Amino acid sequence: MAKPVIAIVGRPNVGKSTIFNRLVGDRLAIVEDRPGITRDRLYGTGEWLDKPFSVIDTGGIEIDGEDEMLKSIRVQAELAIEEADVIIFMVDAKAGLTPADEEVGQLLFRSGKPVIVAVNKTDNIKLQENMYEFYSLGFGEPIPISGAHGIGIGDMLEEAVKHFPEDDEDPYGEEVIRIALIGRPNVGKSSLVNAILGEDRVIVSPVAGTTRDAIDSPFERDGQKYVLIDTAGMRKRGKVYENVEKYSVMRAMKAIERADVVLIVINGEEGIIEQDKHIAGYAHEAGRACMFVVNKWDIVEKDDKTMQRFTQTIRDHFLFMTYAPIVFLSAKTKQRLHKLLPVVSEVAEHHSMRISTSVLNDVINDAVSVTPPPTDKGRRLRINYATQVAVKPPTIVLFVNDPELMHFSYTRFLENRLRESFDFTGTPLRLITRRKASDE
Repeated sequence: MAKPVIAIVGRPNVGKSTIFNRLVGDRLAIVEDRPGITRDRLYGTGEWLDKPFSVIDTGGIEIDGEDEMLKSIRVQAELAIEEADVIIFMVDAKAGLTPADEEVGQLLFRSGKPVIVAVNKTDNIKLQENMYEFYSLGFGEPIPISGAHGIGIGDMLEEAVKHFPEDDEDPYGEEVIRIALIGRPNVGKSSLVNAILGEDRVIVSPVAGTTRDAIDSPFERDGQKYVLIDTAGMRKRGKVYENVEKYSVMRAMKAIERADVVLIVINGEEGIIEQDKHIAGYAHEAGRACMFVVNKWDIVEKDDKTMQRFTQTIRDHFLFMTYAPIVFLSAKTKQRLHKLLPVVSEVAEHHSMRISTSVLNDVINDAVSVTPPPTDKGRRLRINYATQVAVKPPTIVLFVNDPELMHFSYTRFLENRLRESFDFTGTPLRLITRRKASDE
């Protein structure tokens, strides 16, 4: 189910990104090691007292127009109000209460959403005294924090967790395959939904971002029940979203979390752009079964090698998702559409596959005997045994003598051996290394 969403709102330079990084910690896996990518990561996941949540950092939006800063802050606040279950309103103890803070406060107050005022940079007693002026914002007791030193973050999260919505009951049974279609605006997601359902259930328009909101469409095909979660072009139309392309990702996150299988829709005519990588990266990090769907294949000029070349391009751009199958089709003409759902069912099955502990250990032991783990400072990693602890995605714990001896390259080697032994097409695998309890 979708996690509760915390949004961090405030004017520039109050330390929003520092707090964002504190909340998501090392969970913010960066799929590509490339300058600039972290600036685009506005959405991460964190956990407090065993309660997982998503976090939006509303910083880093640039908006053209007069009075840019206030306009930008207003847009950020509106986005947070739209998306969040709880809003952390960050202010700066050193600067004190500013007119910009008051304007954001009024917007947030009118929203009726739970708001927690976090007074950042309260690194000493004198600055803590400054926080009392923030009572006038009307959100109750401000919480003193220091992003730089990690002070007060627990108090802030404890307050946030109180406002999380109750867990929604899953409206669909375990046997239903939930499919989310994600992709940037105008790749043809709505047309694809209509083609799969065989009816004009979703409004289609050539203007990017015209779908309204996430719409669930249950249907049945060949005895299998599915539900399509259309993510509204990953961008909601309206005054807020028109200018904020980066936020297209936010529209998809809840749908990704609710899905079993994520269809990453790519425009075959335009090819791959940077935003496609971000979108795919979120689905991969969420541990969902994934497939690439190359739409508009009917209008691509082709020769006998076009599909092969496009496949190679996808593999080159998405090195972290070599497991994801690729389907080429046209939602408009329904060309090759019949190939889609059988692959969806197949990857959903792999996503929930369980392997018996004895068979799993046979494969791991064979892999270790063929390629022993490397040594580090004279010590060799010893894998005592492995067991699968979860599905969706398949998650395997390796109990070892010392987790620090497990190099990521050896984890990748083991994953490759598991993929050779079992058909995990379409699903990420999670390998977790834990220290074996000492029995010596």
